[in-house]
Parts: sequence; C-alpha cells; structure tokens
Amino acid sequence: MADWATITSAATAAGTFALAVSTVLSTRSANQAARVAERSMLASLRPLVLASRHQDPPEKVTWLDLHPLQVPGGQAVIEETDGVTYFAVGLRNAGNGVAVLHGWYMNPREDATFHPHPEPEEFRRLTRDLYIPAGDTGFCQGAFREADDPDREELHAALVERRRIGLDILYGDHEGGQRTITRLGLMPTDSGAWLATTARHWNLDRIDPR
Repeated sequence: MADWATITSAATAAGTFALAVSTVLSTRSANQAARVAERSMLASLRPLVLASRHQDPPEKVTWLDLHPLQVPGGQAVIEETDGVTYFAVGLRNAGNGVAVLHGWYMNPREDATFHPHPEPEEFRRLTRDLYIPAGDTGFCQGAFREADDPDREELHAALVERRRIGLDILYGDHEGGQRTITRLGLMPTDSGAWLATTARHWNLDRIDPR
C-alpha cells in the first residue's frame, strides 16, 4: 500500500526545490537585466575626449588675467609672455555625454608617451570646470605662473628644442563619475605650430580595456 504521507512529503520537497531553483534563476535574470540597464545608462552619460580635428572651428580662450589666445582645430598653442607660460589645446567630445574637464598634467620630457598615467591628485586642477557637450568641440587651458616651477623649466626647454610634449587631461561625466584620463601628444611642425594627437585613454572608475 502506498505511503501517502511519504509521497506527500516528497512532493512538497520537490515543489519547494523547484520553487527555489525558479527563484534563483529569476534573481539572476533580474540582476543581469539590472546590470545591463546600468551599463546602458552609464554609456549614455559617458564622454570621450579626443584632440579636435583640423576642420573644426578655432577656439577663443581667455584666462582670468584676460590673456587671450585663439586655438585652431587639431592644434595646441603655447605662449610665453610677461613671465607666464600659457597653453591651450582644441578638443572634441566623441562620447554620448557631457565631458566635464577637471585637471591637466603636462609632461614635456621626450619619453612622455610611454609613461604610466599620473594619479588624479597629481593633476593641476582647473580654475573652473570646462564643459564639452557630446559631439561638440571645446578646449583645455592652463598656465605656469611660478618662475621656479620645474615643469615650466622643462616646458621652456621643449619649446626651444622643438620636441614632443605629453599632455594628460582628467575628466568625467556631469555627475562626477566615469573619470577618464586622455593622453595627448603635442608635436612641433616646421611651420612653428603644435599638432595635437590622441595617444591613449585610461578608465579610473571602471575596468580598463587594456
């Protein structure tokens, strides 16, 4: 004769197990969907800063001391005047979100291209945040004002010797996340101009592609 109590217990256990498996699978699916949704949202906010193109319009740049410069597309301008070294470089945002520029780090040494990126605290903070809308152009600007600044001395030597200069730019999205460092190379030309090229990118707040 069938032991109905045992059969009932076994059926209950099987049902409970099936429910547990279903719950686990459902939770995994929900978590995966949430991750996909989060990645999609972040991608919609993610900026990607590059050197501007030669056909992009020039950028008019002014410092707090009212010193003006005009930067052609695809170039950087470096000027030494009145004891101050000014620089500005044309940029383009190829990402989906607004780029908020936070700081810069200039390396005028010859092997700058192959150096690892500096830490965020090593960047020189901008006096004001600079914004570049998605698909639009903008610029990064900076100045060396202290006479005993060793980087200024190195930059002066690079200008005289007409050698390549490295420029790292720290930026993120408009919510303060997805921080990225883009390295540019500033290359001298026979005409006296400085061409700006994009060298590398590093992700600081998510997995780096390399």
